[in-house]
Amino acid sequence: MTDEPTPSRARRTSWLIIRYVIGVGVGVLILSLLADKRGEFVAALDHVDHLDVLWASGAVVAEVLSVVGYGFLQQRVLLWSGSEISLASLTLVSLANNAIAYTVPGEPAVSSAYRYRFFRRHGVSGASAGWTILTILIAQAIGMSLLLLVGVLVALTGYAGVEARGTVIVGLFVVLIAGALLVRRDSLLRFLGFATRLIQRLTGHPRDDVMARIESTLARMREIPLSTVKVMKLVSMATALWFADFLILICCFGAVHAAIPWSGVLLAFGVAQIVASLPLIPGGIGLVEGSLAVILVAYGAHRAPALAVVLVYRFLTFWLVITIGWIAIAVIEWRVRRVASEAPESSVIGATDH
Repeated sequence: MTDEPTPSRARRTSWLIIRYVIGVGVGVLILSLLADKRGEFVAALDHVDHLDVLWASGAVVAEVLSVVGYGFLQQRVLLWSGSEISLASLTLVSLANNAIAYTVPGEPAVSSAYRYRFFRRHGVSGASAGWTILTILIAQAIGMSLLLLVGVLVALTGYAGVEARGTVIVGLFVVLIAGALLVRRDSLLRFLGFATRLIQRLTGHPRDDVMARIESTLARMREIPLSTVKVMKLVSMATALWFADFLILICCFGAVHAAIPWSGVLLAFGVAQIVASLPLIPGGIGLVEGSLAVILVAYGAHRAPALAVVLVYRFLTFWLVITIGWIAIAVIEWRVRRVASEAPESSVIGATDH
């Protein structure tokens, strides 16, 4: 039994490396197909070399507002569940979660588990922590769906017909279903309980003691209220956060002196976010760059400026976020160890913000 974990870890490590290689390879391939001449890459880099500082600063400000806004969103939902954590701490864990989401396979489970542990360390009950994470995930999905619907409508302007109406109707149906799940989370939580029990019967995991704790937590989560008014506030905040992310992309156009293809830029943004959330490759590395550039060019952007926009956008929202996020993780772990060294072990879980 002691020999089993080693090959398992080796397989996971190998699969992780393969996924990264695939992602980078696909991204290079797509970008190579898009810009089939080396001169276009050189032209894109020339756009980057002449960044407009004002627009670039605007992109950074939008990024900061997005991260702090997400911390505020978490704070509000935690308050509704009867818990409280400082905005500074929630902003820090938001940075950390972004880094995990972009670099660790298995999303959104891994970053959600990390956030759950963070909440528990700060005295939040298991039910409140789980309820907050689940509620925010659903609200984010609704917010992204709404923006993507608008993007589809704008992109289909001038192409009125059955296809356009059908796309919008399907999108609205998805949004309404997600909204209903947010209002009636008890049904969703019961389904999660049923799914967990089914998995236990099929695989033998989780163990009975763990299963009992899961069912107890789900039962307590169903007791936390969320009114229709709060649902509307929550969805509005989640949509506003996605819009702040969209503004980053808009500012990147100004930063590289490129014309904005208004008919397709919101659609391109929405598709890029969906691609980034796919669990195959962490952060959608390679795929996001390729899909974003292809759609921008398809809706009228010139190749070199489109590539320049993508390079700047991904630097700000991916590479820079990863770097700062892992620094945030180091800061969080340092704080945990400091608290552990200053207080008895039994009080670490309930440690408050400093």
